[in-house]
Amino acid sequence: MELFGSSGIRGVALRYLTPELVLDIAKAAGTTWDADRVAVARDTRTTGELFANAAASGLAAVGCDVDRLGVVPTPAVGNYCETAGVPCVLVTASHNPPEFNGIKLVGDDGVELSVGVLERVERRVLDDDYDHANWRNAGATTRIEGAVDDYVGQLIDAVDAVDAEAIADAGLTVAVDPGHGAASVSSPRIYRELGCDVLTVNATPDGHFPGRQSEPVPENLGDLQRLVATTDADVGIAHDGDADRAVFVDEDGEFVDGDTSFAAMADACLDPGDAVVSAVNVSQRLVDVCDANDADLELTPIGATNIITRTRELHEEGVNVPIAGEGNGGVFFPPYRLSRDGAYIGARFLELLAAADAPVSEAVAPYEDYHFVRRNVEYADDDERDEMLSAARAYVETADAEPNTTDGYRLDYGDAWVLVRPSGTEPKIRIYAESADADRAERLATDMYVAVESGR
Repeated sequence: MELFGSSGIRGVALRYLTPELVLDIAKAAGTTWDADRVAVARDTRTTGELFANAAASGLAAVGCDVDRLGVVPTPAVGNYCETAGVPCVLVTASHNPPEFNGIKLVGDDGVELSVGVLERVERRVLDDDYDHANWRNAGATTRIEGAVDDYVGQLIDAVDAVDAEAIADAGLTVAVDPGHGAASVSSPRIYRELGCDVLTVNATPDGHFPGRQSEPVPENLGDLQRLVATTDADVGIAHDGDADRAVFVDEDGEFVDGDTSFAAMADACLDPGDAVVSAVNVSQRLVDVCDANDADLELTPIGATNIITRTRELHEEGVNVPIAGEGNGGVFFPPYRLSRDGAYIGARFLELLAAADAPVSEAVAPYEDYHFVRRNVEYADDDERDEMLSAARAYVETADAEPNTTDGYRLDYGDAWVLVRPSGTEPKIRIYAESADADRAERLATDMYVAVESGR
């Protein structure tokens, strides 16, 4: 797809992502959905209101009435869409820096659109093909209050969604870092209502992200790590800008790798014959957990859209998928909802701690045998990107492992692997490597990095 990447459309606001483009995307989505009502929501970014206005105008222009939800976390959008039976144009750039913004499209079932539907929307944008209404049938706008309250209530009260009683009985102290994003209005409240004592940092909604950058990676989580290490907190939970991811810090303030927490949560809910859907950069940790539980592992190209599409296909085939996702904190629990929900991911991790009756470091220790390395190589334009990828292809063609080309190039060596692929959301080429030997993982990543750089 030309417009929609692995997780929607994203770009620098008012340079790549313009009000005109958002208007066209909204018109195309409204025409494709053929819905009487469509919601519009946003995260805390400073350009969010501007683009939400453009989206609302585009929807009204094709005859859709518009429910304006305001600033809400992405999982609250999913709950509203499922409950009200309306789709949504969501203005968010998730974990990207503050100068970025983007668009996600959510269906009336509360789930991001499949690849097939996104392709239809994109085709309308590229062909300038919209069903404009006449002046009598233009859509009207309604401000909707309470979307966050409804989301919090359903997460706490949903039958079998999470063992709230066990969490409350565990007496946990939780430190929460929403990163000034949309989770600021929901996650601290959710964990308090689950019976936890809650400490917060960077919990004021602010689209400039003054306390830390939005992506919840180790280099951005110093405040949370210090908070946990200097208090009696049992665990730290950090979110990205739109609150659909969660990563963790242990009781000593040490970062827990997302692949580790994903593997631990998968091990707690898999039965023989189940399947897990993950991306081609999957960790050996999850491979081992699937093997131990006699569960299948299905790999897709990187990105939530691809994981959602494959999970839906498996459901239609009658395959049970209790968990899916990626090692960046973006985990799905499809029986709950086929969308990522950072607060719910956190709640399931708290449930795991309650069941283990052990500190975080002990609960995740069985899944920490591998060392993961990630590198990013920025490029200036499409030509430079293509040259770099050509250099990567030449490198893998001489390697002593068969490349997997599901998404980029992955080389598996049995005891280690390396993957190179273009980002779907930023002008970067991403390199991932993993091994039980830290030096080997570093060498694999460095060798691939040098090969990619040689293409400049």
